[in-house]
Amino acid sequence: MIGNITVLAGGIGGARFTRGLLHHLSAARPEASVTVVVNTGDDMWLDGLRICPDLDTVMYTLGGGINEEQGWGRPEESRRTSAEIAAYGRGWSWFTLGDLDLATHIVRTDLLRNGSTLSEATEVLCRRWQPGARLLPMSDDPVETYARLAMDADEHRAGDLIHFEEWWVRYRAAVPVTEFVPVGLAAAGPAPGVVDAIEGADLVILPPSNPVVSIGTIVAVPGIAEALRGTSARVVGVSPIIAGAAVRGMADACLSTIGVETSAAAVGLHYGSRKSGGLLDAWLVDETDAAAVPVLEAAGIRSAAVPLWMRDVPSSAAIAAEALAIAAATG
Repeated sequence: MIGNITVLAGGIGGARFTRGLLHHLSAARPEASVTVVVNTGDDMWLDGLRICPDLDTVMYTLGGGINEEQGWGRPEESRRTSAEIAAYGRGWSWFTLGDLDLATHIVRTDLLRNGSTLSEATEVLCRRWQPGARLLPMSDDPVETYARLAMDADEHRAGDLIHFEEWWVRYRAAVPVTEFVPVGLAAAGPAPGVVDAIEGADLVILPPSNPVVSIGTIVAVPGIAEALRGTSARVVGVSPIIAGAAVRGMADACLSTIGVETSAAAVGLHYGSRKSGGLLDAWLVDETDAAAVPVLEAAGIRSAAVPLWMRDVPSSAAIAAEALAIAAATG
């Protein structure tokens, strides 16, 4: 019986999958509880505020306050404050924060500067949004991911480190980079409750989030990969790659940077089988990638090909149901 489910999530893909999971559980297993461990490697300081892109995307999505068209931020936003900041010659013109969204960052920053941990601040923010799942940052320790440029770009020189969000948003991941550097990761530890949520789960799910800088960063926090390998729960992943392309965003640029092919099979093999010291017991690929199933199963990862496009809440719920089904069928 699957009662406790833990999801390791990045931003949009992880948020939409988890929303579908909660929708499925509300009808099929209303007694089940869900904990979401969210990537904080994209976090940064901007305009004096602590910005947590993935935490906010998951919180807004599950709480009904997300801009559905963008997949991030709040709907019906104004940006008067960001325009004023720019008029002072401050901020990033390519990363403007909406006025409603700024309220979240202001409250979080106030809590942090008054002694709260990120976990405690997240709990306070979630009281307003009631996401229907427990949201935990992967770590209370600050981790910020940087990209090392392979070539000159505007005011930056080849070899410079720029924040991942600048590479992702300003440059749309189109400028080649040689590596991703998660500053602070080596000294970070799992936030309170994270390891317990993995070890005490009946099922752990790696949703279709970026395998390099979302899931990859979470499992690189010392202690988290070990908890995944040691949990008695089944660990099921959902491919973020369909027919050789990223479902959303520029995950292909991240994969090529670390030398992994952009394919459902390659990402599953990158995570690896728990039988061989990896992370997965089972892996869902899209029906267009059915040829990958025997390759993955030969590597010790039970696999199935099912429709993986998250077009709306019902289709996302159907994917979640498939994740539960393959977990139940995995010995």
